[in-house]
Amino acid sequence: MFTDPVKNLKMLPLRDDDIVADLGAGTGYYSLAAGELVPQGKVYAVEIVKDFLTTIKNKVKDAKLNNIHIIWGNIEKINGTKIGDGIANVVLASNVLFQVEDKNTFIEEIKRILKPKGKVLLVDWSSDSFSPKGTISSTKARELFEAKGFILERDIDAGEHHYGMILIKGN
Repeated sequence: MFTDPVKNLKMLPLRDDDIVADLGAGTGYYSLAAGELVPQGKVYAVEIVKDFLTTIKNKVKDAKLNNIHIIWGNIEKINGTKIGDGIANVVLASNVLFQVEDKNTFIEEIKRILKPKGKVLLVDWSSDSFSPKGTISSTKARELFEAKGFILERDIDAGEHHYGMILIKGN
């Protein structure tokens, strides 16, 4: 693993009762780490690949976590996450921005599910030899979010091959 979910999540920091949405949860690294950090809260693990949802389900069972809700959803559509408006304190988007075709709709969906002043932890591939196709720069990512009313709180060190930032939902 090139980036450390626990280290990155502690940059926020999370409160015990936060509601977290992990969009493009993959095999659940961030979802499980968040579930441990918000024992009185909830984590919505949203993923479109059904095999990954099974993997997350098994990991959640093994970890004996009961605060992770697994959702088959499309993060590239408005209401595609199946999460209500203004529900989440924090949205996690790790290694998904480069894959998303409609980045504007993805950011709109994040904005829709976040509470006022909610935060986004964005972690994605930096441009280097390990970068997958479609990687965008941290500057471009920041511009995309700022165009939708998000405000950069700060950049974080997300590892050698990643950039990271925390953004706050504006108006």
